[in-house]
Amino acid sequence: MERLIRRSSLADLYEKVSAGEHLSFEEGVRLYQEPNLTAVGYLANLLRERKHGNVAYYVRNQHLNYTNICNKFCRFCSFYALPGDPRAYTLSPEEVRKKVLDYLDIPIWEIHMVGGVNPKLPYNYYLDLVRIIKEVRPSAHLKAFTMVELYQIAKVAKRPLPEVLLELKAAGLDSIPGGGAEVFSERVHQELFPLKIGADGWLQMAKAAHQVGLHSNATMLYGHIEAPFEKVEHLIRLRELQDETKGFLAYIPLAFDPQNTELDHLPPTAGEADLREIAVARLMLDNFDHIKAFWIMITPSVAQLSLWYGANDIDGTVVEYEITHALGTSSNKQALTRQQLLEMITEAGREPVERDALYHHISDPTPNSHQR
Repeated sequence: MERLIRRSSLADLYEKVSAGEHLSFEEGVRLYQEPNLTAVGYLANLLRERKHGNVAYYVRNQHLNYTNICNKFCRFCSFYALPGDPRAYTLSPEEVRKKVLDYLDIPIWEIHMVGGVNPKLPYNYYLDLVRIIKEVRPSAHLKAFTMVELYQIAKVAKRPLPEVLLELKAAGLDSIPGGGAEVFSERVHQELFPLKIGADGWLQMAKAAHQVGLHSNATMLYGHIEAPFEKVEHLIRLRELQDETKGFLAYIPLAFDPQNTELDHLPPTAGEADLREIAVARLMLDNFDHIKAFWIMITPSVAQLSLWYGANDIDGTVVEYEITHALGTSSNKQALTRQQLLEMITEAGREPVERDALYHHISDPTPNSHQR
């Protein structure tokens, strides 16, 4: 394969990847246009194996959504509800406590909590959520509140963002998920999510979080109306901020699911597109340590294959994921057991390694669990 790559149209990119050089905007667009996806995947795998060898990570985690009430009306979203809608809910801190307690007998390393932008929620509500989760699961890493949510939290607190971030951190916030970035394109911003912060706002929030010692992830929502050049611009802006702050832990491409959205006339993403997004991301984001294949959005089988197209992480067990139902089930209890994750990775020909939220290797098989 190496000989074929050296003789192909990607030969110059092979040389740059081998030398550890950033790929340019033009080269990123070429990767999206290259008809030979296997060749793109081969290049991505070179970088993936240089960083991680044959290891593929997984985590035992729990997802929580504290409210689906949101005032942003994003056209790609099937999650949000308006007050008065029968589907609308906002969990009280005590209800969040119960959700954590419900799984206390299951080993959990990471709790991932996000929600809609509900303008009725006071600042202390968010602090209470963080404190209660850390009270119930003191050893679990709490990854909570997207940049969009943090913008709202600082707004309702009427305090400077760094102060709010430090107070949340003191209460028990450990890191920040990567959602809400969508695509860093003003055209897409105005057409699909005009009431939500755009590229500059998201990146400023991420920079502020990194500056106070909070790591975060980064994402991009693909498969709707975005163009390849807009996706490359998105990746380069993430790469530039990572060069500056080194605060991003992982990048997660998020496949758009059009079901029950205003864009339901669009087809869902296919496996080929999912693999290309992961491979291009691995090549463009050479300063990111981890590229995640979120199995719940692209299916477990595509996630397995992605481990040879640049991904080194398939996320985790996941419980009650409400943002999308990519597996075609009406239940929001979408989960894989630890054994299933081990089998997925092993069947793909990779070496499974359990991690915590900061990618430390786990040796204790029963983390922070208790018998009820």
